[in-house]
Amino acid sequence: MREFVSKVSVIVWKDILSQLRSKDVFTSVLVFALLTIIIFNFAFDLDAESTRTVAPGILWVAFTFAGVLNLNRTFVQEKENGCLDGLLLCPVDRTVIYVGKMVGSFLFMLVVEIIILPIFSILYDFDLFVPKLIVVTVLATLGFAAIGTIFSAMSANTKARDIMLPILFFPMVTPIIIAAVEASALALENAPWADFSTWLQILIAFDVVFLIVSSLIFEFITEE
Repeated sequence: MREFVSKVSVIVWKDILSQLRSKDVFTSVLVFALLTIIIFNFAFDLDAESTRTVAPGILWVAFTFAGVLNLNRTFVQEKENGCLDGLLLCPVDRTVIYVGKMVGSFLFMLVVEIIILPIFSILYDFDLFVPKLIVVTVLATLGFAAIGTIFSAMSANTKARDIMLPILFFPMVTPIIIAAVEASALALENAPWADFSTWLQILIAFDVVFLIVSSLIFEFITEE
């Protein structure tokens, strides 16, 4: 187990260093997400009640499309730089590569979300420190990265990869997005945990299924 974690951490650290050196993907993703919530804020003349109704959807629109922009580059950068073949030839189990890339995408999205959430709370007049919202964000982002990494690997070998990823990915991730929006709405309304737990269970269930299935099929996807 320690050896597995060590190998995964090497891949995660490689991706982190790549992002720190280039900064182009991070900057574009962050700017896109910020523009989304700012444009929605000025596009609608919302009162307090309407804001609480639409704000969770706006937040997850920003998170979703920012995440897709990131996933589009997860394996494409490796392929364009000629590193993907070398990575696949490494004497490690393919599951290690999948988990490493997934964790890298997960952490990347969390950093973007940490920056977006304070701005969102100011624009839409919500309390920033809502533990339930943080729990929802982490669980939904984990499921998003788990299934997104698989489709990113699949689309990297296609000519129309920028188009193929959203087409393949959105139908699969829709249940997570719906659960995240509903749970976020309850969290922002400070609903009791009893009402909140159903959506959390759905998120956890999808996270577990996506992680297990994706880790099992990643080897077959990368062989094509």
